[in-house]
Amino acid sequence: MIYLDHAAATPVSKKVLSSMLPFFTEEFFNPSAAYLPANQVREKFESSKSTIANFIGAKASDLIITSGATEANALAFTVVKNFERGTNLRKKDVSASVISPKVLVLETEHASVLEAAKTYPFETIKVDKTGLIDLPDLKKKLSDEVVLVSVSLANNELGTIQPLSEISQILRQERLSRLEKGITTPIFLHSDASQGLSLLDINVSRLGVDLLTLNAAKVSGPKGVGALYASHDVRLSPLYRGGGQERGLRGGTENVPGVVGFATALESLKNHSAAQRKKYTHLVENLKTELEKSKIPPVFLGNKKSRLSNFLPVCFPGLDAERIIFKLEDRGVYVSTGAACAASKGEPSHVLRAIGLSPEEIAGSLRISLGVLNNEKNISEAGRIIREVVNEEYERVYG
Repeated sequence: MIYLDHAAATPVSKKVLSSMLPFFTEEFFNPSAAYLPANQVREKFESSKSTIANFIGAKASDLIITSGATEANALAFTVVKNFERGTNLRKKDVSASVISPKVLVLETEHASVLEAAKTYPFETIKVDKTGLIDLPDLKKKLSDEVVLVSVSLANNELGTIQPLSEISQILRQERLSRLEKGITTPIFLHSDASQGLSLLDINVSRLGVDLLTLNAAKVSGPKGVGALYASHDVRLSPLYRGGGQERGLRGGTENVPGVVGFATALESLKNHSAAQRKKYTHLVENLKTELEKSKIPPVFLGNKKSRLSNFLPVCFPGLDAERIIFKLEDRGVYVSTGAACAASKGEPSHVLRAIGLSPEEIAGSLRISLGVLNNEKNISEAGRIIREVVNEEYERVYG
């Protein structure tokens, strides 16, 4: 097997699995119980939570543990729900009140963000042909009613990295402009950092975000666990009521094994991200060179200067990507046509539509994403197999 879909899922590392196992068996205690063994489990949970928070330059008290990125995104958007009811979101904005708050989201956002946005009046921010945010369009749409802007750190289909610090600066200027007009309505910046967590240096202060979504499943951690960073002056509402865990925002017995595994995965990343970026850049270039030998010239997508180093989204116009991935699977190579959630619905990618691809180009597009299972040898083999399959499809279509 040559696995080239790490953007969809990553294998749990042996080190991560080993760190989790005791909390399924010997140390199985409920961390909310009063006796000593349970208190020791609580201490491990809290220390793991601190590790996760430290990775992004935050404190454990700023994190809410969730079941993954989708729940974290939904929880982040409750900041708008609160404001809709007239609840003050920032402690200093005691007079802030809006009847009809508005949301801005990047048009290439993950489905979970777009679905959360649909709960409120919202507009999408345009992107250019590489998937990079159109900053003038953001500025144009920043009306006084906007209380939340959501822009992913890195796109899950193109790998395009967004300039969050620049976006944050624009929102800072918007806040000052509102104050000059006597408007105390706050504006928050949320980002889903799931896709870029393993390869980018993430610090919430440098990025200037108020809310940040994290996902263990993208960093060789366990599926079913994520986190939402929320700055101390942001007020959220629980998606459901429970036993008061996670500051009353996420009821239910804590997922101790998952959080321990997440922390272990991030600890492993801390000292290896630079080396991994260098490795993937080299492997992607090798793969790109091989694909350029195809009979049909490939079109590489995304932003060349601002793209995750492990991404190689590519289009073979006129060919059927679905046929290609099935033929590749027969030969032991696994790639995708885009986000797994969209592919499962049989829908064309909204991300590829947003960057201006034609239906024919979208139909011929593949998402190739490298990861821990890849090396020089299997990437060389994958390049040869993909090229051969593409050439076979070219001959079938064009004779």
